[in-house]
This record gives sequence, structure tokens and C-alpha cells, in this order.
Amino acid sequence: MSLIRQIWLLLVVTLLMAFLGSFAVWMVSSRNYLETQLRLKNADNAQSLALGLSQQKGDLALMDLVVAAQFDTGFYKRILLRDPRGQVVSNHEADLKRTDSQAPAWFVNMLSIDSTPGVAQVSDGWRALGSVEVVSHSSFADEQLWQGSITTAMWLAALGALAGGVASFGVRAIRRPLDATVGQAQALMERRFITVEEPRVPELARLSQAMNAVVERLKSQFDDQAFQVEQLRKQAHCDPLTGVSNRTHFVAQLGAALNNDEGSGRGLLCMIRVVDLAMVNRVMGHRQTDVLLQKLASVLNEVSVGVVGVAIGRLNGGDFAVCLTHDEVPLPQPEHYADAVKRAFAELGTTASVVVGATHWERGVAMQQVLAAADSALARAESRGGFAVELSQLSPASESALGEDEWRRRMTSALLEDRLLLVRFPVLDRESKLVHHESPMRMQLEPGGPFESAAHWLPMALRCNLISQIDEAAVALALSQMASDQQPRGVNLSPASLLDSGFVPRLRARLAEAPNEAQLLWLEVSEVAAVERFELVRELCKQLRPLGARIGLEHAGERLTRIEYLFEAGLDYVKLDASVVQGVAQDLARAAFVAATASMLHGLGLQVYAEGVAEPEDIPALMDCGIDGVTGPAVKA
Repeated sequence: MSLIRQIWLLLVVTLLMAFLGSFAVWMVSSRNYLETQLRLKNADNAQSLALGLSQQKGDLALMDLVVAAQFDTGFYKRILLRDPRGQVVSNHEADLKRTDSQAPAWFVNMLSIDSTPGVAQVSDGWRALGSVEVVSHSSFADEQLWQGSITTAMWLAALGALAGGVASFGVRAIRRPLDATVGQAQALMERRFITVEEPRVPELARLSQAMNAVVERLKSQFDDQAFQVEQLRKQAHCDPLTGVSNRTHFVAQLGAALNNDEGSGRGLLCMIRVVDLAMVNRVMGHRQTDVLLQKLASVLNEVSVGVVGVAIGRLNGGDFAVCLTHDEVPLPQPEHYADAVKRAFAELGTTASVVVGATHWERGVAMQQVLAAADSALARAESRGGFAVELSQLSPASESALGEDEWRRRMTSALLEDRLLLVRFPVLDRESKLVHHESPMRMQLEPGGPFESAAHWLPMALRCNLISQIDEAAVALALSQMASDQQPRGVNLSPASLLDSGFVPRLRARLAEAPNEAQLLWLEVSEVAAVERFELVRELCKQLRPLGARIGLEHAGERLTRIEYLFEAGLDYVKLDASVVQGVAQDLARAAFVAATASMLHGLGLQVYAEGVAEPEDIPALMDCGIDGVTGPAVKA
């Protein structure tokens, strides 16, 4: 039984005992009072009657008439006249049916009021004439006691209800901090670390203080680890002068974008080169040249603001690159970068210039082909002079452009006809045992056609507002397959689906209908969702984790330390992005960053996995860094 119920039970029992005790005391005292009044009345009436009888000089006929007259004018049960020898000479008794009380019989029987007879001596001077006994009826007293008991019970009940109302406010005042403390403890069990306001109740205040202190200490520890991880990330991934990605990390980011099954599968690569950097260094000096390069990196970041997943890197001395992925936000064009840099250099008062070479890329194209195309465009721009821009074209896409209505028709038809497929890529733990299968969605847009990856149809699904329906269908398909083979599966959820207010409730209803399969389901959202829509991710965890589903982040690593309340999210696991984990076997700085990230996440009770592992030699290196499992081309089930 809960503490609140015990308090309520104690209050109810106390009020009930107080009610019954007060009522019983009142009943006993009232009964005694009425019996006393009856006894005094009988005694007084007996004395008065005896005085009247004494005036009759012993005439029994007249005495009987006096007794009869007294009996008829009063409310008596019995009047008895005896002679000096004790013999009854006159007896008048009331008709019981006429004088019955209106109080219920059970009440009268349970609390009968005794009418003590009043006795007085009748005499004529010194001559004794006998005695008279008067007994008044108790029915009026029974009725008065009955009416009084009803009135008293009503008043006591009203006072009890008032006391109960006051007690409810008191219990509520205790319950609020108690519920907050219980919620905090429950959150700790769910790996969510929250603080609560300290209650006024001393016992609960001490408990809340202790738990808040634990949470604050953990938060401080997390902040310290996050700072260290961020420093290691900068050492491993960033150019020390400009703060953008170094060549190794930028190439890894470009490779991950070219091989990513999600997103639009298309983008733009821009290369920016400072013309004749050696001459600029001689003219401006080393210090001013560094300022120039830092300004250039700052301009590239400013122009790219608002683009999700942008990667900016410094390839070597004066060569920079920007990788952009197509989404719903219009991408900056190469001319935008050239114009912005030109204005920035003019503000610095330098004659230095840059050239820009760019190329559009598509998923699956070899990285060397993309880099070669961009480099060719850069060479042509450099031949034209300062701030020139050139664009190289790769082979055009084979898919003809379709209108939005046609895309909507195809995807809706595929959903209605269940032309969907979940492919499987294993995630293995440190002992090479299956953790779950990553199950990205494939969709057959036309009957009999190929099953296309998300990179092909996802941008149009977002534009047509079908993504939440598609994610829900993916979860339903995963639950159906798990019911057949009992193999755990991981399903990706788009951040856009979380914006649909009905998506999570519908998902919760589906999982509630399949409790066994829900225990095998792994759901994951991208890191960007936790950064930009943290409340939605926390609500997802709050709604679905109690049903047994595991919730995690994918494509993580670059901005984990920017998730301010990561320790409150209630996540189960994190998958580090391929651009973060590639090359850890050869790069000690990257390995140190991965190890620090894994240690920080393990401190929050989260499992850490590496995705997109392409090189077999990286697998043992990742395990040495504390990674709990891996997936990618190099992982074989």
C-alpha cells in the first residue's frame, strides 16, 4: 500500500473514531440527563399528588378521584396508590399503544431510558394514609433522544467532512513533494537526471537535497567530461588555426555523405583556394596571413548557416572545401562564397583573392571522381583570375524528374499496397553476438520495379508530408517480422515525424498491441533531432521506453557535447557516425576522442556503437576505445 493511501487510511480511521467516540459520549450523557430529569419529575409529581391526597381525610373514593384526575392531566405511565399496609387501592396505567414513542423500536430497545418511580407518603396530620407511586412515560424522552441523535450525527458528519476537506489539502501538500521525489527516483532508474524543488517537510527535504546533490554532481561531471571530449574532438578533427575540419576528417565526412542511405543523396562540393598563398604570406607577413585564413573560415561558416549537415574543412595551406547536402533549405551557390569572401577581404584591406571550383555530386559516386571534378573546376577558375567561379558537371542522374503529385501518388500507392521492404545490416557486440539488425526502409515505387533506398524518395516524402506515415509503416513491418523470427530490429525515425503530434501516440498504441515484439524493437533518431528538438526526443523516450522499446541516437559524435541536457533525455544507446570512427586504427587523436566519448556516454548508462565501419582493422581499435558494438561494411554476421 502506498504511503499516501496509508495516510488517507489513518485519517479516515481517526475521523471515524472521533465521530463514533463523540457520538457515543453524547448519547450516554444525553440518556443520563434525560433519566435524571424523569426521576426528578416523578419525585416532584409524587410529592404534589401526595399533598393533594392528604387533603381528602382518608376518603378512598375521593382519593381515587384525585389520582384519576392527575393521571388524565399528565403524561404518566402509572400512578399507584397503596394503603398503610401496602395494599393497592388505586391503580391507573396508561394505554401503551396510545403513548408509544415515534423513535424506532430498535433504538428504544438499544438505548432504553429508565423512568425511576417517584414515591411519596400520604398522611392526615400524624395519621398515615398510605403512599403514592408516580411513573412518567419515557417515550417523549426516547423521541427527544432520537431527534437529538439525528441532529448531532448530522453536525458531526458536517464537521467530519470539513475536517476531511482540510486534511485533503494537507495530504496534497505532502503528496506534491513526495510525488516529485518519487518522480526523481523513477527518472534516475530511467537514466534521466532531474532536480526538484526542495519541499518544506523536513524528512522529504533531506531526501530531496541528497538526490539533487547526486544529480548536480553528475551534471558537473558530465559537463567536465563534455568539455574534455570537445577538446579532444577539436584536436582530432579540427584545423588548429581556423577551427574547421582538418583534411582527414573532411574526407571522412565527404565519404560518409556519398555513402549515406538516408537524406537526398545529392549535394554540392565547393573548393576555395587562396590565390598564391606564398606571395600573400611574404607581403602580409605570417601573422596577418593567419588572420586572413581565419577570416576566410569564418566567412565560409557564415554563408553556410542554416544548412543541415554542412561540412567545412581546410585541405592544406590555402585550400578549403565545403560539402553541402541537398534538403528542403536552398543551398548556397559557389558565387555566394566568392562574393562573401571578396567583401570580407576588402574590409581587411588586402589585395589577396580566392577562386572557387564546384561540382554537384550524387550518392554512390566514387569520392575520387567527385574530388577530381571539383579540382578541375578549381584549376579553370584559377586560370581566369581572382574571385572566379567554375562548376564541373558529373554524369546526370538517370531518374527523370517527376512532379510532386506523381511522387505523392507513387509513395501513397506503395504504402497502401505494402510494397515496402526492410533490409538487414547486423550490429555485433564485443563478442560478435547480434545486438540487433539495422533495418532501413526500401520502397517499391512502381509495381514490379526495384526497391529504392531512402536516399531516392526521402526528400519528396518530406515535401509531401508522408514521412510520419512511412516511419509508422516501417515500425509496423518490423513488429510483424519480429513476431515471425524473434530477431531484434532497429528502425530509423525521421526528426520530421516527431513534429507530427499524433505520431508518438499512434506508435505507442502499436507497441502496446505487441508487447513481446516491443521488447525487441530499437528506435533511433539522428543527433540533429536531439540538438534542435530535444523536448520531442525526451517525450519519445518517456512514452515508448516503458513499453520495452529502446531509444537511441544515430549519426552522433560531432554535436553530442552541444546537447545541454543529454543526461535528462532517457536514451538507451548512441551510434557514433562513420565520419567519427573511420581511421581510428591509424589516428591516435581520433581514437582518443572516440574513447573519451564512449567513457562520457557510459557514465550516463548508455551503450555506444560505431556505425559505417569500413575497415576491418578499425574494429579491434574501436573495441579498445570502449565501443560496445559495431556495424558497417566491414562487419559480417
